[in-house]
Amino acid sequence: MISSTIEGILEARSMRAFLSLETRIYYEFRHVKQEFQSIFNTMQRLQAFKYELKPSGEQQRNLCRYAGSCRFVYNKALALQQANHAAGEKFINYVAMAAWLPVWKREQDFAWLKDAPSQALQHALKDLEKAYKNFFAKRTDCPRFKRKNSSDSFRYPDPKQIKLDQRNNRVFLPKLGWICYRNSREVLGELQTQQAKLANARRNFLHKATTRISQNHALVFVEDLQVRNMSKSAAGIGDLCA
Repeated sequence: MISSTIEGILEARSMRAFLSLETRIYYEFRHVKQEFQSIFNTMQRLQAFKYELKPSGEQQRNLCRYAGSCRFVYNKALALQQANHAAGEKFINYVAMAAWLPVWKREQDFAWLKDAPSQALQHALKDLEKAYKNFFAKRTDCPRFKRKNSSDSFRYPDPKQIKLDQRNNRVFLPKLGWICYRNSREVLGELQTQQAKLANARRNFLHKATTRISQNHALVFVEDLQVRNMSKSAAGIGDLCA
């Protein structure tokens, strides 16, 4: 009789301990869910729209010239990088490459580079550095020379240099002036987003949360819980453990 009573007490204590552990794990995961949800609530959606430019004949020619200048800078820097590598030297970063631009502009054969927007030329070198970094990380192949008329493009990285006149359907671009565009939809204000930072924050948070759970609990169950039903039966757990 005493033995049965002791076994009953131990079984009850074991059940209370298990339910207590299950309850802690449930609340731990609920806490993780709430924190994770708060991250998503602070996220902003990044949405971009394309608008068709309607440049004049002269502006169209300048657009082609500037794109060609950026392609030339990219290919010339790539050739120097390859020669540097063949000589057994280390990779030349963007800061060092950017120092080449003023020198090239002063050379008589390349004086036409002065006509192109400076930041667009600089961005071509940043693109080359990014291509090399992706290659070093084994995400892409080694950078290749760009061909004429093959996805020719250039960018204005500084939005402060760009002016928008929606009423007259035109946009101001450095060294090109006012260019008309087809206003297919209203241009919304700039949406500032930190997608990369948010992604890193999510990964960091999940790592810390799972580490905290594994350190604080000897046994962890992973289950597809019906949280709404569990919330309704929370009072029942208290009655069972009493």
